[in-house]
Amino acid sequence: MNPHRPSVPFREDPASETYRRLVALHGGAEAAFVALAGGCVQRFLAQNGRPELPQAFLTDYATRLWRVAGAAGWPRPLGDGESGEPGEMPAERAEELAAQVFAGLGSPDRRADLATPTRQLLKACLQPEFRQCRESYREVVEGRCRRQERAKACARISGSHCVDCPYWVALRPEQHAALLEKAWVSGRPAELTEDRAIYLPEDFRLLRIFIRGQIRAG
Repeated sequence: MNPHRPSVPFREDPASETYRRLVALHGGAEAAFVALAGGCVQRFLAQNGRPELPQAFLTDYATRLWRVAGAAGWPRPLGDGESGEPGEMPAERAEELAAQVFAGLGSPDRRADLATPTRQLLKACLQPEFRQCRESYREVVEGRCRRQERAKACARISGSHCVDCPYWVALRPEQHAALLEKAWVSGRPAELTEDRAIYLPEDFRLLRIFIRGQIRAG
């Protein structure tokens, strides 16, 4: 653990209440996940210049994603006083699970569009919880932070932050935006303001809050 990085406290009550509202709004946990993950996928496709998915296909795809994640096993929730450790799903495991999502799914011509968001969503669902951000969103190499470059952020369903970053649940949207703006290395913070939906997508925050609630719901 890096002593210079504070552990991130989860906003237990707001996150739990949001999860309950999402489940009630959509009439169940599966339907809530399908709607939230589906919205993230449509936004990902749009920001990469790809056509949106037909609703019936999107529902089938997101339902398969939900069931594959559930069969693989949601991660254990952190207990009081636990910090957890970030983990990275091996590429082979991500590909294996993605193949299960795609098995029997129609429109094989769209699978190339869905390969990247599928792997990233599986990681968002299944990687273990932890409280200390990796801080990849501000990692500078030779004066550049790739996570803060539009092309790189467009290729990630979670923008500049990791799919399992604890900040998605720990911070409110404006707090999160202020954190990222403070770390902006280009000297042009207007880039973040103009493309905030790409660098810091709020549809993904709702999905992360839902996933956290689902982990605790069992």
